[in-house]
Amino acid sequence: MTSDPWGRVDEQGTVYVRTAEGERVVGSWQAGSPEEALAYFERKYEGLAVEIGLLERRVRTTDLAPKDALTAVEHLRSQVVEAHAVGDLEALGTRLDALTAEIESRREERKVARAKAQEEARTAKDQLVAEAEQLADSTQWREAGDRLRALVDIWKGLPRLDRKSDDELWHRFSHARSAFSKRRKAHFATLDQQRDEARTRKEKLVQEAEALSGSTDWGETAARYRQLMTEWKAAGRAQREAEDELWTRFRGAQDVFFQARSEVFSERDAEQRENQTHKEALLVEAEALLPIADLKTAKAAYRSIGERWEAIGHVPRDARPRLEARLHTVERAIREAEEAEWQRTNPEARARAQGMTGLLQAAVDKLQGEVDRARAAGNSAKAAKLEAELAGRRELLEQAQKSLEEFSG
Repeated sequence: MTSDPWGRVDEQGTVYVRTAEGERVVGSWQAGSPEEALAYFERKYEGLAVEIGLLERRVRTTDLAPKDALTAVEHLRSQVVEAHAVGDLEALGTRLDALTAEIESRREERKVARAKAQEEARTAKDQLVAEAEQLADSTQWREAGDRLRALVDIWKGLPRLDRKSDDELWHRFSHARSAFSKRRKAHFATLDQQRDEARTRKEKLVQEAEALSGSTDWGETAARYRQLMTEWKAAGRAQREAEDELWTRFRGAQDVFFQARSEVFSERDAEQRENQTHKEALLVEAEALLPIADLKTAKAAYRSIGERWEAIGHVPRDARPRLEARLHTVERAIREAEEAEWQRTNPEARARAQGMTGLLQAAVDKLQGEVDRARAAGNSAKAAKLEAELAGRRELLEQAQKSLEEFSG
């Protein structure tokens, strides 16, 4: 009989494996020596060990599903239990028990991970739905549309939830997108209508602008062109192609008119600049009258200057205020001299000034007498009070006397 720690071969060639429960027949061997028999059945054991090792590696290094892994373990376990092999079968069973526990642990980890992933996916989809519903009311058509398309791509990359939850969230998400699309479609339909209306209005403005381009009524036509421009801006924008074509015609008609006006005004400006030179010479003559020494002579000279001024005609608009201001300075000086002369020779004013002077002189004389009597009576307090009043009356009298002197100047 031949044996080793895990099996033996008896004289009849029967091969046994030793287990914790005792010996078990695993086969018979008649073709060779007992050592060859044991070696053969030990190789079968090693084959089982290799299969278990391969399964351990798959479980630890691949994404083998726990269910499939457990099925493979049970398959190997049945092979170990019924194995026609010689070796430490209990050790193989222990390895399979440990692998089973590892698979169960990994399955629990995967379960927790799936639950976490589902919760994260639910949170992410809730956020996507909330953002989509907010964007549904946006009027930023391009930005919101681009963002909604990006949200769809994000949604597709997220794990599915349970059917009910996923369907409910997708329904809200899809509804928000549809609501935005309907609003955007309605907006652009309205915009297209407005652009058609704008095109119709601008065609009429172009027709009028082209009809006015040959006008020589410079002021009224220029004012109308300004009104047309205001109406053009208020009309809104037409479609791009129509807008560009209409604007080219509209602007071209204005250019024709304003070019013609510019040529006419250039000739007019040359004439007006010459007029300006003549009026500046008259101003030198007028300003030589200042200060006014002889009012009668100055008035006569100014009348002559004024007649020649009007006869010269228009000057450039930007020079007009400055020239007229210089002329008005001379005119104002003459008027002020006239007013002064009138005040000096006005008999009614002279009489009023004389009357006021007389009244004030009488009041001063009266107060002076009262002061003298108070002093003579030794009443210093009354005298002081009367002197203060007397000083005020004398000041008024001096002013009245100066005004009276002006009438005799």
